[in-house]
Amino acid sequence: MTPVQKLAGLVVLILVLMASAAGATWQVQEWRMGKRLAEQAGQHQGEMAAVSAAASKQVSAEQGKRLTLEQKLATSDQQHTRELSDAQRNQAVLRDLLATTDLRLSVLLDASDSASGCNVPAAPGAVGVVHAARRAQLDPAHAQRIIAITDDGDQGLIALRACQSYIKSIQAR
Repeated sequence: MTPVQKLAGLVVLILVLMASAAGATWQVQEWRMGKRLAEQAGQHQGEMAAVSAAASKQVSAEQGKRLTLEQKLATSDQQHTRELSDAQRNQAVLRDLLATTDLRLSVLLDASDSASGCNVPAAPGAVGVVHAARRAQLDPAHAQRIIAITDDGDQGLIALRACQSYIKSIQAR
């Protein structure tokens, strides 16, 4: 073997050793980076689990608030319906009493008003129990109209109270 061949063999051997060392270095760096990436993926997964748990907790709290509000509104609606049906029943009873003349509506007359021209006696008769000033009885048809007007007013007041309680429940939220 000539010295040139020995030198060429030595150069080839050095190149092979350098290539294998570079490959090993790359392999070590790949292991290190793989480990780092695995750690980052684990941290990311932990962070995502924490965010998901917080979001789930917030959704649960909001659902609880919504359920509470729905229950309050249902209770308010039931109360409104009950008040409305009670008022309608009372108005129906009043209308029936007026229609059967079991009840008569009357109005107080101003005794000092000389222009009224109504000569209704101030003293009650044998069948009356009015012990006050002079009164005049209303025609049943007019009394029915008055009851209908008060019925509409009662329904309006009940609806107003229901709206006010709804607004208060929303503001409290």
